[in-house]
Amino acid sequence: MSIKVESLTKTYGSQHALQHVSFSIGKPEIVGFLGPNGAGKSTMMKILTTYLSATNGHAEVNGYDVNTNKQQVQKSVGYLPEHNPLYLDMFVKEYLAFNANIYKVSKSRIQEVIDLTGLSPEAHKKIGQLSKGYRQRVGLANALLHDPDVLILDEPTTGLDPNQLVSIRELIKTIGKTKTVFLSTHIMQEVEAMCDRVIIINKGEIVTDKKLKDLHEGKDQIVVVEFDYRVEDAFLLRLPHVKSVKNTYDFVYEITFNTEKDMRPAVFDFAHDNALKILQLNQKNESLEELFRNLTQD
Repeated sequence: MSIKVESLTKTYGSQHALQHVSFSIGKPEIVGFLGPNGAGKSTMMKILTTYLSATNGHAEVNGYDVNTNKQQVQKSVGYLPEHNPLYLDMFVKEYLAFNANIYKVSKSRIQEVIDLTGLSPEAHKKIGQLSKGYRQRVGLANALLHDPDVLILDEPTTGLDPNQLVSIRELIKTIGKTKTVFLSTHIMQEVEAMCDRVIIINKGEIVTDKKLKDLHEGKDQIVVVEFDYRVEDAFLLRLPHVKSVKNTYDFVYEITFNTEKDMRPAVFDFAHDNALKILQLNQKNESLEELFRNLTQD
């Protein structure tokens, strides 16, 4: 396993940032790590990159214990933190050369990561002259400099415009074909576009850990129907396979069914048999964003 976490706990005084968290990630795999602010995402990433120590539990990266083999972990991990620390008075190539010397990698690798991350048009500038999006690319180029087996990316698409998002997304997907990528983000579309799997954390505890395709396959079916007048929820609960009924506004209802069968014909027939007029009838798929809200809201 590229990343292995067993019953990891981190406390700050009486506050539990992480509570008995366990998961493992293989190679190659792109895993999205989601959670509301303060859920423990950055704390987990800092522990895996040896910037923080856990209070209890065990974690390994590439087989190296994050507490007893910190240097080996650091050599095998590329890390882009949420607040990308850069030397703004250095030129892009100068900064990468500085880090290449620390990692003891060939200077030829500098141009490789510049090309890989699309930095070529801005590579002649000082970092302080770059836009936020290009500064993010510099951080990503630096994380890739020593060709690590594991990439840990904390909000890697922050500050990127739509065109940059597409190119960085494709880059991460390409990297994920041969490496392990563990990334956090608040942009659900990015998770659905890039990730093989999603782990959602809330209040320091894992609330779901599934392959993205399994999340989609396991969703309940939601039918949105609008009648010409208000209908009691209990009346609609008579429908077969119905799980819940929600009056969203006016005469519009969201009916959740626990079945793979398309229930729109059943709703239509039910309305006809009970002298109800249907003004709209649609099927709605629960998005990852809605799943996230359902799992993390109080």
